[in-house]
Amino acid sequence: MSVLVAVDGGGSKTDVLVLDPDGTVLAHARGPGSCPQVIGVRPALEVIDGLVRSALVGRSDVARVGIYLSGLDLPVEIATFTSALQTLPWFTPDAAVVDNDTFALLRAGTPSHEAVVVVCGTGINCVGRRSDGATARFPALGRISGDWGGGFELGEQALWHAARALDGRGPATSLATRVPSALGRPSMAVVIEDLHFGVLGHDDVAGLSPVLLAAASDGDAVALSVVERQAEEIATLALAALRRLDLVGSTVPVVLGGGVLAARHPGLTEGIRARLATGAPGAHLTFVADRPVVGAALLVLEDHGAPPDALARARASAGLTPTVV
Repeated sequence: MSVLVAVDGGGSKTDVLVLDPDGTVLAHARGPGSCPQVIGVRPALEVIDGLVRSALVGRSDVARVGIYLSGLDLPVEIATFTSALQTLPWFTPDAAVVDNDTFALLRAGTPSHEAVVVVCGTGINCVGRRSDGATARFPALGRISGDWGGGFELGEQALWHAARALDGRGPATSLATRVPSALGRPSMAVVIEDLHFGVLGHDDVAGLSPVLLAAASDGDAVALSVVERQAEEIATLALAALRRLDLVGSTVPVVLGGGVLAARHPGLTEGIRARLATGAPGAHLTFVADRPVVGAALLVLEDHGAPPDALARARASAGLTPTVV
């Protein structure tokens, strides 16, 4: 029996689904992150190969594959990873799509052929598509490609403002006590020292984004200013994609995903909504849960020519339903 394979890989985890062409999910495997930018091409390949083999459990007739990974931001990165995949027995280039994971999240959020997705997790990214196949995408390489925001950036902002409040360079903010408390330290002075000497690291900083959002919810003016900037950046990304696709005047969904947006902070959500209402009145927000592998599965099924009932079966068996707000 021929089967389909869908892969979604990020910085922290990788999901693999093996599906029957009728949309039935036959197996699901989850493992560590497989972002080539983070761990390298060969280690990412090993993670994916191991998970796919375990999910296939002896099946060898793979009809189609869809692999959607974070870190595949540039054409050369997609080409390099596709070339590496060709060493694996279950991968056939002519029956496969390899692309950035934002496309999987976009499909998980909406079946519309004209839509935009903004992902705000640890980092931030955006893609859009139009019914004629045109896409709008961004390099998403951090500051060097003009990006601002995401969980790590928000964590850094929490630290920066807390440190400046400590020594008088900045306004008073509850972050000065919230940050050390969240990190299990007695004071900001200890936090700064532990970061300097590597006792605290990247994940600790990224984990501070909920602290900043909580401070904003409690009315902290400094935290609110950061949330407002994040809303501006997310809306700016979405509007830029809509303009590039000539969809500003159309009724289109803007899908929001990733850990920061999944928190649905009212100030952040309403800030995005207000800016879109001004720049693209027809746009409406759609949230999805954090399982873009379902979007990968739907894309694979569509590429295989599966009927609508197969898509519905795949979504139902994977247990993910988008919520429109």
